[in-house]
Amino acid sequence: MSNNYAMANTQNSTIINPQLREYIEHLILPMYDNFDAAHRRDHVDMVIAQSLDIASHHDVDINMAYAIAAYHDVGLVGERSTHHIVSGQMLQADNRLRDWFTAEQIEIMAQAVEDHRASSDHKPRSIYGMIVAEADRFIDPTKIIVRTVQYGFQHYPNLDKEGHYRRTVEHMHEKYAEGGYLKLWFADSPNAARLEALRAIIRNEAELRDRFEEIYDSLRHN
Repeated sequence: MSNNYAMANTQNSTIINPQLREYIEHLILPMYDNFDAAHRRDHVDMVIAQSLDIASHHDVDINMAYAIAAYHDVGLVGERSTHHIVSGQMLQADNRLRDWFTAEQIEIMAQAVEDHRASSDHKPRSIYGMIVAEADRFIDPTKIIVRTVQYGFQHYPNLDKEGHYRRTVEHMHEKYAEGGYLKLWFADSPNAARLEALRAIIRNEAELRDRFEEIYDSLRHN
């Protein structure tokens, strides 16, 4: 990829198939309205936008990148621990996609969805998997802390404030700090600089605590 991330590859200026877009917007994206606060419509919209942006710099099928992003978390209809696998299965089982993609393309797309999870123990099997994995990792320090606290409220409702803070710190170190399991696949993407900014906050315990306090109190009063 070019070192100038803002320079798009003109080969990828293809407009998304309007029938595909209509199908996904009306029957797939509404599924996200029922997921937890960190994985609702704003999240999938962000992953789609990021995927299309990254795809524009590479010689890939923009329609595949779009569909992969749209389906990447639909498996949250079941258990979160296996949602990436279920998401891939749901994509592969959706016969409507065969109106726009070949069987080989659908297999690649299902694999990409399966490979998107940050805690995956293997590198994505194709560039499509790298694209959605990177797009799913939009690194905005405030939004990440907000989503972490929101997840704690929903899944650990019995924790007190200090318990939520400890869980937030643990998650930050486990996933985002140096040595954390989060991996970036495009070294010169905007995510690289944003990850370093987040790591600076994690290293500064006082700043992390201040940000947590502000976010926690704001969410509790809403």
